[in-house]
Amino acid sequence: MRRILTCVLILCIAALFFKDASISESLPNAKEPTGSFIALVDDGFDRSNLTQLNLEVGSRIGNIITLHGQSSIEEINKISTVHYVHEASKIKPNLSRARLDMRLDSVSLADSLELPYSGKDVLIGITDWGFDYGHPTFYDTSLTQLRIAAAWDQFKTSGPHPAGFSYGAEYDDVQSLLTAQSDTAGLYDYAFHGTHVGGIAGGSGGGLNHRGVAYNSQFLMVSVQLDEAGVLDAFAWMKEKADKLGKRLVVNMSWGLYYIGPMDGTSLISQAIDEYSEDGVIFVTSAGNNGGEQFHIKKEFDKDTLHTGIGFYTYTYPLLWGQSISMWGETGMRFNSQLLLIDSEDSIVHITRPYSTHVAEGYIDTAIILDSDTVFYNISKEASYSLNNRPTMRLRVRNKNTVYRVGLRVYADSGILHLWNVVELTNDAGNWGGTFDKWYPGWVSGDDTYSLGEPACTKSVVTVAAHSSEVRLQNGNVVGGRIANFSSKGPTIDERRKPDISAPGVSIASSVSSYTTRNYDLLESVDFNGRSYPFARLSGTSMSSPAVAGVVALLLEANPRLNNNDVQLILQQSARLDQNTGEIRDTSDLSWGWGKVNALKALQLAEKYVPSFELPYSNTNVLFPNPANSKLYFGSINAVNVKIYSAAGALVNEGLLSYDQGMDVTYLNSGSYYVRIDNTFTVKLLIIH
Repeated sequence: MRRILTCVLILCIAALFFKDASISESLPNAKEPTGSFIALVDDGFDRSNLTQLNLEVGSRIGNIITLHGQSSIEEINKISTVHYVHEASKIKPNLSRARLDMRLDSVSLADSLELPYSGKDVLIGITDWGFDYGHPTFYDTSLTQLRIAAAWDQFKTSGPHPAGFSYGAEYDDVQSLLTAQSDTAGLYDYAFHGTHVGGIAGGSGGGLNHRGVAYNSQFLMVSVQLDEAGVLDAFAWMKEKADKLGKRLVVNMSWGLYYIGPMDGTSLISQAIDEYSEDGVIFVTSAGNNGGEQFHIKKEFDKDTLHTGIGFYTYTYPLLWGQSISMWGETGMRFNSQLLLIDSEDSIVHITRPYSTHVAEGYIDTAIILDSDTVFYNISKEASYSLNNRPTMRLRVRNKNTVYRVGLRVYADSGILHLWNVVELTNDAGNWGGTFDKWYPGWVSGDDTYSLGEPACTKSVVTVAAHSSEVRLQNGNVVGGRIANFSSKGPTIDERRKPDISAPGVSIASSVSSYTTRNYDLLESVDFNGRSYPFARLSGTSMSSPAVAGVVALLLEANPRLNNNDVQLILQQSARLDQNTGEIRDTSDLSWGWGKVNALKALQLAEKYVPSFELPYSNTNVLFPNPANSKLYFGSINAVNVKIYSAAGALVNEGLLSYDQGMDVTYLNSGSYYVRIDNTFTVKLLIIH
């Protein structure tokens, strides 16, 4: 239950090739398709390709598209320009002391800074649930101006839909926001998580001592549909709003998932985030709340066998279906698995046949029946997952009896295999770590490493761990400041070092939706516009992530030209070390990242930071014409690779350029740009139409 109390958002995925089965009434996914898909297409894809299907394109991020409507994976795969498609995954939800811990008190006083930064002219996008649009924390500090620029409730059926989308309701002015009052009830009733997260990132505090980080920023809020297609549509909607307003955008994601990919940054949602990060959006996400859970195993095989016990969460939890075991191997690896049933006398009484990644059987749905007891299980597997060529298997087990325990046996000739045991719910929505148990000599127990899910494993995101805030006692001693026991750890399975940074995430006070039907412990409330608005304390990396998102908003206010790499480097170079973090030198720590976020030092660096795409700078007249309005050329017959950046640091075009090979720039708006040439030097370009 700790996983729920800490309010981490965890995203789970249905079986990739789910089919109706003989005992489908026992399975959590035995329902009609969601009608939402995510696909990878080539440059030749066009909306006209869908004329024979009852589908609409929601958003397109690079070559990744979302699709909405009633169809099937088989029908979509018949389109020649579609290379990969899967059903969109299901989603379920992952300050005063915190301000001191992050050195925000000094920022507010403009201590050693040019200005007292507060996030002005920066947009913070929140993808979540449970928004209270009229909460005073979303007003300015004088409580006169609402700071929500726009909101999209993807659940609401009455509209008006956002331009380019066929679902949900958009509110883009104060009157429509206050008339709506809050987002609608989705799978999570009228929740409050989004209001709490938004209050941490940029709440004004509503007149109380619960001011967020970037308290003069504006918000874009999306109550996302219960699948990843809704999340990608939210990103596209937020990016379009930010571009129209001419403001920098930082997106916070206080949710996580374990079923949508191999957690190596190759999933479609990771690719989409990487694409937008190149285009100037900064993404910040929670690391996850599976620290301390013995739910992972890494095994290197040498013609040997792994044995472990599958720990089940208590069936007193009303939505529990069973456990889901995800397995990901190395490219070219083959492995098989078997389930073992063990009775109360520690005897193995049943062993299933081996299920191999390299035997084409499709989706398997069956059961073990012993006397009056039944253990249900189903398997989906691929010899080579199309996005990264890794073999994979997902094994889901339901065991409500108390007579038998369930063990797992895995064999491989060679290669490294990662396994995770997570809880599976009947509503397809969200899981937290179970355990792998060592019941016999030679068996293997689990650990809590490699516990970052999606999107925390994405290459471009700022992945945030959580620690407790420091408190200075009257005698001068400082207590707290330790890593939270629930904070997930790295690395990713492709051995990248994450998380990136840590922020306070234990018992954080922030705003709560006044419309919630959920239970919470009231901290205090404030009366505003004839209504009482509550505040409460919550814990989780869901709370530490928006704290860093707020700091990023301050950095973008101080230096709007910073790109994603610049922000990452500034957070790294400014991170605070102490007796709790220990020394972090050449490589980041797998619990702390580079250390604790330090807003004051980060802003001191940002004020003087020259964005990486501008250095070294050259005034050499190698581009012509300059100013340009139609075609751009390079003053040499030898072609060079060029990247064109906007004044805000967003990558707007890339390609080869030479004396006779030009680049079309008619689509660029008039203004100043930076052209990076062969990643060696930069030239300033002026576009005039």
